[in-house]
Amino acid sequence: MEALVAYVRSGQPDLTNRQMALLLLVYRTDGPHTVRGLAGTLSVSKPVITRALNTLGRLGYLRRERDERDRRNIFVTRTNLGAEFLEGFRRCIAGKERRRPQLVRSEQA
Repeated sequence: MEALVAYVRSGQPDLTNRQMALLLLVYRTDGPHTVRGLAGTLSVSKPVITRALNTLGRLGYLRRERDERDRRNIFVTRTNLGAEFLEGFRRCIAGKERRRPQLVRSEQA
């Protein structure tokens, strides 16, 4: 909870769960990533991925690139700005986890 509160207070863009899942999927798994492949992995429609990519692209966190060998294919690629955002999010979580108080057992439990 503390990490999420700190994230909200940070002024960073609020990402939906779908946008965050998509971002993490692209950064944490090997590519190449396509809209069709990402939609299949997340079990959502291609338009859902397209809308999330539109937002993440405007933020500079992901980029679409046309396949030079087959111009019909479009790959979803990482950006430096997206990597920086996720690193900041990771630091936020790691910092809050170190300061999390130990759980105290209730006397009634």
